[in-house]
Amino acid sequence: MGFVKICGITDLEDARVAVAAGADALGFVLYPKSPRFVSPERAAAIAAAIRQEAPHVRLVGVFVNEPASQVRALMARIGLDWAQLHGEESPEVLTALADCAYKVLRLSAQGSTESRGELPDPERYRGRLSEGPTLGVDAWHPRAYGGTGQRADWAIAAMWARTHRLLLSGGLTPENVAEAILQVRPWGVDVSSGVERTPGRKDPGKVQAFVARARQAFECLEAGSFLLTA
Repeated sequence: MGFVKICGITDLEDARVAVAAGADALGFVLYPKSPRFVSPERAAAIAAAIRQEAPHVRLVGVFVNEPASQVRALMARIGLDWAQLHGEESPEVLTALADCAYKVLRLSAQGSTESRGELPDPERYRGRLSEGPTLGVDAWHPRAYGGTGQRADWAIAAMWARTHRLLLSGGLTPENVAEAILQVRPWGVDVSSGVERTPGRKDPGKVQAFVARARQAFECLEAGSFLLTA
């Protein structure tokens, strides 16, 4: 029925809001330069509480250009299920983390990646998670890794979604998530800034609306119906 991840979790209250809304996964940004950075100690405390309260929810660490050994160490320390590789990691790093990681490729609204105007080969970054995404897509930004509120190229994302379990992010909001799902047909969606009241703090109403509208859109896809209610 579609997978919904709420990313940029920085405290237990927001984690509980996302779980109560029906999120399938919570994301912790472990990149110190991000405004949504959460320390490993704080992430571990939140993760431990959610494990007790909602053991079915997947816990995901967002990493940027960390060596595979450091990713594994932090995953074990915090108690994470998956690693989301969100920088310029090579296919070799993904291969070294194949049992627990997936790669996010960043696309501009015009389809370029990085600053060269080139598209990566998604097959080189195909993940091997048995139940999770095999590829992620986010919007490219010259100075930030995710959480920018900018939209990725949905046409290219839709093309990749035909051959990958694609987790779509980049500029998603409660207002456009249904349109994104119907156009791209991703395996799942991932949101951070689109459900915030300030960077790193979630708006409960937006979280609830996002999850509800994403669920409705995924149900429409399954039913072959593209008429959404307000």
